[in-house]
Amino acid sequence: MRRRIKTAELPGFRLNRRNALTAAAGGVGMLALKQLLAGEMVGNAGPLPAPTNHHTARAKSVILLFQNGGPSQMDLFDPKPELARQQGRPYPGKVEAHFDKQVRNLLASPFRFLPRGSCGMELSEILPHLGRVADDITLVRSMATDSVDHEQALRVIHTGNPFAGKASWGSWVVYGLGTMREELPAYVVLTDPAGLPIDGTRNWSAGFLPAVYQGTQFRSQGSAVLNLSTPADVSPRARAQQFDLLRQLNAEHLKGQPQDAELQARISNYELAARMQSSVPAVLDISRETQSTRQLYGLDNQVTADYGKRCLMARRLVEQGVRFVSIYLQSQPWDTHSKNAQSLRGLCARTDQPAAALVTDLKRRGLLDSTIVLFAGEFGRLPVSQGPDGRDHNRHGFSVWLAGGGFKRGYVHGATDELGYQSVEDVVSVHDLHATLLHALGLDHRQLHFPHEGRDASLTDEPVTSAEVVKGLLESTSA
Repeated sequence: MRRRIKTAELPGFRLNRRNALTAAAGGVGMLALKQLLAGEMVGNAGPLPAPTNHHTARAKSVILLFQNGGPSQMDLFDPKPELARQQGRPYPGKVEAHFDKQVRNLLASPFRFLPRGSCGMELSEILPHLGRVADDITLVRSMATDSVDHEQALRVIHTGNPFAGKASWGSWVVYGLGTMREELPAYVVLTDPAGLPIDGTRNWSAGFLPAVYQGTQFRSQGSAVLNLSTPADVSPRARAQQFDLLRQLNAEHLKGQPQDAELQARISNYELAARMQSSVPAVLDISRETQSTRQLYGLDNQVTADYGKRCLMARRLVEQGVRFVSIYLQSQPWDTHSKNAQSLRGLCARTDQPAAALVTDLKRRGLLDSTIVLFAGEFGRLPVSQGPDGRDHNRHGFSVWLAGGGFKRGYVHGATDELGYQSVEDVVSVHDLHATLLHALGLDHRQLHFPHEGRDASLTDEPVTSAEVVKGLLESTSA
């Protein structure tokens, strides 16, 4: 009979994860470890730092309703009577277009604008549900950005910089404020079941920040997180023992590489996955919601059901302490180069009720004051037509709306020119918007830094030098 060799009899042998896996199955375990560590991070992980507010915060969470492609402001949020009067005439000047050779004459909106709420905010007829919460939102009609190209504009609005490799503002928020629940990711991304948006995971990347700060993708169909469930043939006791052993091996291995931030992040990520096994299914179980709540979000309507479900999941996540939640659509559906009006009808039918329901639901649950809801795309559209019925990209003027978190209610900020091409009054750059959002969360954009390439990098740094908090967007108590 062979004698089993004890580890104490092997000179220099130290029980750790690497040695255990190397010794297992003739080193095959080592290959598995290599593959595991070479793979992409599932998402952010805890534990994250405690909040480091620079000043008193009004908001503690964010829900980003991102509309890839660039919604048309003059058809949805920004009425232009003069554009209607000049329908079909040449634009009286020069316009910057993505497809400049396809620029045609002025194209009026086919939709009526109606005053909504006691504030009288004018909104398009194809946004009836948003109109019902007009008294709870801030509408910014004077946005401007740096690029007319989708990918670069997406990076600007997500990271403050047109170049790839920078950190998303969701990652900056989590870096600055930390997590509120160790068993849930601090930054969750609810992707479209049909596929990823343009620029994919870069939209929620941590960039040069440690990997623990990037977004964790959750699915709204099937298992929220792939490979999260315990196999059916593994008992709870056995699973707990497995986790205890893995935790010990991780700790031993990390002792030998204390400065390896990526390794620390990955170990934390696997530990978070273990904690998520019990917490995530309960948080995302919308069957616990009342029928009236499900109807509010449009879950009984095939057109609104998917987006409504994700908006409802977002509310449940922030209710349970998730810091930042983003919701995306597949590809870039708001990129209406043709059939602009027809496309907008379909998109508003899909998103208007769920987005307004989110504001309503947060408010009635007492969560709106502490949660910022932002509805935005990367840029807007031109007042001239592209082809017979389309609109090209426009970086000089577009609209976004916000709700909650210390932002003014029933308020319209800024204006574009009479044809809707360029922001001309109280202009808000994307960098100003970032500074203002961070301010509402208790963070000073000038003090939120991370060492990168020999300097202190921030969300609003180069090539930006003049980002300012737009205090006119905020209630006086948070300005």
